[in-house]
Amino acid sequence: MSERRQTRGEHQKALAQKNKKKAPKASKSSAKTWLKRIVLTILLIGIVGLVGGAGVFAYYASTAPELNEDLLKDPVSSEFYDKNGDLFATVGAENRKYVKYEDIPEDMVNAILATEDVRFFKHHGMDFYRLGGAILANFRDGFGAQGASTLTQQVVKNSFLQNEKKLKRKAQEAWLAFQLERKYSKEEIFEMYFNKMLMSGRIYGFGTAAQYFYGKELKDLTLDEEALLAGLVQRPNAYNPLKNPELAEKRRNTVLGLMYQHEKITKAEMEEAKKVDIQAGLADDATRQSFAGSKYDAFLDIVINELEENGDGTAMAEGIKVYTTLDPNAQQIVENIMNDDSNFPTEKIESGVAVVDTKTGQIQAVGGGRNYGNRLFNYADDLTMNHPGSTMKPLLDYGPAIEYLKWSTGQTLVDDPMKYTGTNQTITNWDGKYFGAMTARKALYASRNVPAVKTFKEVGADKAKEFIGRLGIKAENAYEADAIGGGDITMSPIQMAASYAAFGNNGVYTDPYAITKIVYRDGKSSKDYTPESTVAMEDYTAYMVTDMLRDVVSNKPDASGTAANVSGLDIAGKTGTTNYSNKEFDKYNLPSTSVPDSWFAGYTTNYSIAIWSGYEKRSDPITTWDERRLPQQLFKKIMRDISADVETERFKKPSSVVEATIEVGSSPLKLASDYTPSELRQTELFVRGTEPTEVSTEYEAPELATPYNVSASLDLAGQSINISWEHDAILDPETDEPMPTTFEVSATREGGETVVLGTTESKGLTVGNTLEEGNYTISVVAIVDDTRSEPGTTTFQITSMTDEDLETDDPDEPDIEQPSKPDQGNNGNQNGNNGNHNGNNGNNGNNGNNGNGNNGNGGNNGNNNDNQPPVTPTDPVVPNEDNDDGE
Repeated sequence: MSERRQTRGEHQKALAQKNKKKAPKASKSSAKTWLKRIVLTILLIGIVGLVGGAGVFAYYASTAPELNEDLLKDPVSSEFYDKNGDLFATVGAENRKYVKYEDIPEDMVNAILATEDVRFFKHHGMDFYRLGGAILANFRDGFGAQGASTLTQQVVKNSFLQNEKKLKRKAQEAWLAFQLERKYSKEEIFEMYFNKMLMSGRIYGFGTAAQYFYGKELKDLTLDEEALLAGLVQRPNAYNPLKNPELAEKRRNTVLGLMYQHEKITKAEMEEAKKVDIQAGLADDATRQSFAGSKYDAFLDIVINELEENGDGTAMAEGIKVYTTLDPNAQQIVENIMNDDSNFPTEKIESGVAVVDTKTGQIQAVGGGRNYGNRLFNYADDLTMNHPGSTMKPLLDYGPAIEYLKWSTGQTLVDDPMKYTGTNQTITNWDGKYFGAMTARKALYASRNVPAVKTFKEVGADKAKEFIGRLGIKAENAYEADAIGGGDITMSPIQMAASYAAFGNNGVYTDPYAITKIVYRDGKSSKDYTPESTVAMEDYTAYMVTDMLRDVVSNKPDASGTAANVSGLDIAGKTGTTNYSNKEFDKYNLPSTSVPDSWFAGYTTNYSIAIWSGYEKRSDPITTWDERRLPQQLFKKIMRDISADVETERFKKPSSVVEATIEVGSSPLKLASDYTPSELRQTELFVRGTEPTEVSTEYEAPELATPYNVSASLDLAGQSINISWEHDAILDPETDEPMPTTFEVSATREGGETVVLGTTESKGLTVGNTLEEGNYTISVVAIVDDTRSEPGTTTFQITSMTDEDLETDDPDEPDIEQPSKPDQGNNGNQNGNNGNHNGNNGNNGNNGNNGNGNNGNGGNNGNNNDNQPPVTPTDPVVPNEDNDDGE
C-alpha cells in the first residue's frame, strides 16, 4: 500500500510546527552572544582601566618627592603667626625625647601594632588585606570612611605629604612606602614612626608622651598606660585623658581589646588593665609645664583645639602654617597680670580670661590660668561646666524681653518673695531682701533675682532659648533656675565674651575664633577658618541692654560692678556669682558666705572680656568680698591697659530707640507729670513707637502755701508804701530747687474797690503812695504757673499828716539812748521797742526786734536817726579747712 501524500495545507502546518520547536534554540544562542559581548566589554574596560590606572599611578609616582632621612626621623615643624603676620611659635621637634628601637618595651610595640598595623612585619609597605576591607567600607559608607594606612604609609605621609584624601596623594604615598621599605629595615621604620607621631598638643613621639603624661620612662609604664599612649595617635587631642577622660578611657579599652584579639595579652591582663582609673598616675602640672615651648602657651592651646574641631587635629604633624587672631600686645598684658601674684587675694585662687574683638569675634588674648605654662586645662576654654550666675540675666532674660516683648528699660517689675513654679523653693536675692517695685534697669544693675525670673517667665522658655541660641549658646532646655544662672546652661569665658560682644556690636554675632586660615606644606593649598557673622538681635535690643549694663559699672547706689569701671571708657558689663546647694554646704562643711564661682563680663566698642574666678576644687570656696570682686579687679586692669593707646568710641544710640521721662512704678508705664516726685521721675529708653503718651495723674498739683507775716507801712513823709511778707516755696520735683514764684500785691479800701499795687518775684514791694485816706487791707497772693494761693493779708491806715508830725528834733541836742550792758538781754528787747517807737508807725520796729539776740543792737537799727557808740572791732576768724564741705 503506497504512502499518502500530504496536502498543501498539511505541509504548511507541519512546517510551522517545526519552526516552533526550533525557536527556543535560536533565543538561547542570541542570549549567549550578548553575554559574551558584555563579558568582553567588561574585560576590555578593566584592561583599559588597569592600563590607564597604571599609567596614572606611574605619573603620580614620578612626581613624588625624594626620600629624605632627616624628614623621616624628625617631626616636620608647623609655624604659627599672630594677627600682624609675625611668627610667634614653631612646633615640631622641640623638647622631644628620641628613643631607639631596642629601647622600646615589647608591650609598647605590641600595643601599637595591634592598633595601627598588625601585619607590619609581613607586608612591604601596603597591606592589601586591609586595603580590601577599607574599599568595601568606603563603598558602603562613602569615600574616606575608613583608611588602610600602614605604619610605613603614616611615616611617609607625615614626612612628605599633606593631609588630604586625594588619589594623587594616595598614589604617591603607596609608591614612597614601597621605596621606604626597600631602603630601611622594619625596625628602622618603626623607630621613625615611634618618634615622629603627634601625641597631643605640641607633644611628639611616644617617649616624650610617656614623660609628659606620666612623668615616667618608657620601661616603667604599665600595660594600661601603654595602651592609652598607643590609642592617642588616631586623634591626639580628642583622646587626651586630661581633657576628655571618658573618650580616652573608651579608646584605651579598644586598644586593650585589640591586643587580646591579636593574642598579644591574655584576657585576664586585658580585664585587669581596663579596671584602672583612666586618670590614675597622670603627672602633675609642674611636670607638664616643663614641656612649655611657646611664648604664648595658653593661646596656642586654643589654636590647637580649633584645629581639632575643624578636622585638622593631625595636620600639625605635616608642617602647616597657621595664621591666628593673636594680638601679642593684649596677650602680653593678660599674661603679665595673670602671673603677678599681687593681683590675687589668695595663693591658690584661679582665673580664666578671654579677650574677644567686639566687632569681629576674633580671640585677641586668653589667660588660661596663673603661671599657665603647658597645663592642658585652660580656664578660658575648657571651663565649660561651671554655672555663669547672674551674667546670664542680660542673655536669657532682659535681652529677649526687649527683643520679643519690646520692653522699655523702665518696665515696672516687683521684687517680692516668690517660689519656683511647682515647688516650695523660695527665690532669694543675695542680700536676703526685697526692694518692691522698680524698673527693669535697676533690677538688672542691682542684680535682683526675683525680677529676673519674672522676666524669664514673661518671655517664655522657648523664646529665651531661641535668643541665646543665636548668640552661640547651646541649650537643650531652659529652666527658671537658668534665668539667674543656676540651671543647666553653662559656657566658657571665651563663649561668654563672644556672646556679650553682640550687644556691643549692634546685635551682630560672630562665633569666637582663633585661626583665620591654614596653609599646607605646598604653600598653595589653604583652608579658610573665618566664620560668617549673623544678625542675632535688633539694634534696639543691643543698645538698650548695653545702656542698662552701663549702670552696672556706675556709682549708682546698689550697682553691682562699680569696681570694674575704667575712667574715660564707655563700658557695659555684668557681675555674676553662683551658689552651693544645701547638700554641698553640709558635705563640704562650708561657711554660710561661701560661693563656688565669681564672674564678670564687660565690653567696649573694641573689646569684650569675660573673666571667671574660683578654685580648682569645688570644695574650696570663695568666702570673702576680695575674692568675689577679683574678676572685676582683673577686668579693670586688663581693659585699662589694652585700651591705653587705642581710640575707643562710645556706644551710639540707634534711631530705633527713643527716650521718655516716666513715672517709676506706673503700670503700664506713664509719662511723669509736673508733680511726680523727683525720686520717681526717670528718663528711660523705648523702642520707637512704643513710648507712652499718657501722663500720670497719680500725683496732683501741690497746694501753694499762703504768704504769711505780711506787713505794710508808709515811709516818714507818707510818699511810699513798704510791704513785706514771707512764703514757703514749692520744690521742683526734678531738681528739688524752689520753683519760680510770682507775688501779686493789692490793696482794698474798706467799703471800696481793690487796686493792684504790683507784682514781684521777691518777698517785698515798695510802691508810690497814691491811695486816699482810709483803712486798707493789703493782700499778697503767690502764683506758680497758673496756680494761685490763698491771699496773705494785713491792714493799715492812711491819714493826712500835720506839720507837727513832720517836725524833727534839734540835731544839736540829740536824744542819745544809753547803751545797756551786753549780758542784759531784757535791755536789748527794750531797745528794740525803742527802735519800733522811732520808726514810722512802728512797723519797722519788728525788724529791729528780730535782731534783739545780738545784745539788743537790732532795736537801734529801727531808728535811722539814733547814734550808737562805736564797737571795738575783733580779730577776724580764720576758716577751719578741716570743716570744708565742698563737693
